[in-house]
Order: sequence, then structure tokens, then C-alpha cells
Amino acid sequence: MTSTRFTAACIQMRSGRDVLKNRDDAVALIREAAEKGAHFAQTPEMTSLVCRERAEMFEKVGPQESDPVLAALREVAREKNIMIQIGSIAVKEGDKVANRAFLIDAGGEIVTSYDKIHLYDVDLPNGESWRESATYTGGSTAVLAETPWGYLGMTICYDVRFAALYKALAENGASFLTAPAAFTKQTGEAHWNILHRARAIETGSFMISAAQGGLHEDGRETFGHSIIVDPWGRVLAEAGTEPGVILAEIDPALVTEVRGRIPTLKNARSFTIETVSASEHRQAALA
Repeated sequence: MTSTRFTAACIQMRSGRDVLKNRDDAVALIREAAEKGAHFAQTPEMTSLVCRERAEMFEKVGPQESDPVLAALREVAREKNIMIQIGSIAVKEGDKVANRAFLIDAGGEIVTSYDKIHLYDVDLPNGESWRESATYTGGSTAVLAETPWGYLGMTICYDVRFAALYKALAENGASFLTAPAAFTKQTGEAHWNILHRARAIETGSFMISAAQGGLHEDGRETFGHSIIVDPWGRVLAEAGTEPGVILAEIDPALVTEVRGRIPTLKNARSFTIETVSASEHRQAALA
């Protein structure tokens, strides 16, 4: 890890059913971020397409090699000399789709990719039902990527609820953790901010997460509130619900400082769990 500070940008979007429009929106916002001084820009989950209907999605997505959003964002990375994390795009994988994130260096080369591990299958009290596993494949490998400023841990959306993933990434060297998302409005209002602050505090890491926000063409409503949190749990920047750019200066030295003050990663110990039956204890006492 270096002590070089950098400016991170979260690109908040409201992606719809038109892949090429979504591409153009992302490119324009990344250019705006670069012009404002960003060295690193992250787009949200499902940058390329937000579409509820499975059949329509399969008509509009293809393999990674021919994806127009990936190609365009590689080009803008070269053009603006900026590192870009694509929060995710839909990539066809057999009879399903991979929810895949990409890290692109400032020369436009793909550093690595990550497939979302945890899939959101749930029935909500408001009547909404989500079955990501019906459409998406689940990843099985966590990804830690080297950047000019330190190691970046890549996750996506629902992953943020699984603290062990972030602990493992931090223990293996991540200073910056990410969870670009398309959180629902209902769950976002309840949990988005606190989950990000918790993951940052637990690991002594920065959390950088771009989000989808607002009412989409397919009828879903996402929470927005793209967020950047420092290792002490302070919110450095947070968006509202409209598309746009937020920026924050990231000081990698703060990771070392905070982990030195509260060394939870070093102090963690393995343990076993013992299950005790109260009825057995009562019977033993009476014997």
C-alpha cells in the first residue's frame, strides 16, 4: 500500500432498458468525474441494463467479448487516464446471466472481473418478489485486485450483508472495499447507510459504492445514495436519488492508522461454539 492520496468517484445512474443509452450515460458521467479530478471511478450494479423481464434481458445481453458498455468504458479509461470499476454488467453465460464486475486500468486494459457471489432471493412485505437465482449464476471466488494505491476488494450489492466476505478481503490485504448496487428503495432506506459504515468500521477499510437510484423504466425503484465511507466510519460523500457524480479524497494512510488504533483484524481469534440445553442442566441438578 502507498501513502499516495487519490480522488474516488461514484457514478450514480438510473439505467433503463436501452443498453446503448445506458452506455452513453455512463461514459458522460465518467468524463465528468475525470474532469473534476477523479483518478478512480465506479459505476453501479447493472450499469448496462435494468430490466425485470428475463426474456427481454436475454434478447439484449451477449457474451463479454461483444458487450458495448465494456468496450466503451475501456475506451474512456484510456481517453481520460482513469481507473474504472464497472459495478456490474449482465453477461450471457449459457442459459443464465453472470452479474459481473470489471476493473479497468488507466490504459483501458481489464485487470480482473468478479461474479456476484450472493444472490438475492426474497419475498418482501410490500409484495415485491425477487429471484436472482432464476436468472443469474452465482460466483464462487472473492476477488482482491491491485491498484496504484493499494488492494481493492470487489463485491456487488447483496454481498454487503455478508460480513465474513469483507473480513476475509481485508485480512488478505484490501484497503478499499466496494459494493456497487441496485438496492431496492425499501431495503435501502432501512439498511444501506448502516451496512456500509459497519463494513468500514469492522475492517478498518474505505467503502466505495456507486448505486442505481430512482424509478426505472421497468417499474422498480432503487434507493440511490451512492456512498464513500472512511475506515473510521465517517461518511465522506453521499448522493441523493438523482443520477450524477460524488467524489471524495481517499487517504490510504488512514487505513494503517485506524487499524493500529483498533486492531480487530489482528486480534481476531478462532473459537468453537458449545450448545447447552437448559433442561439437561435442570435434570442433572435434580439427580
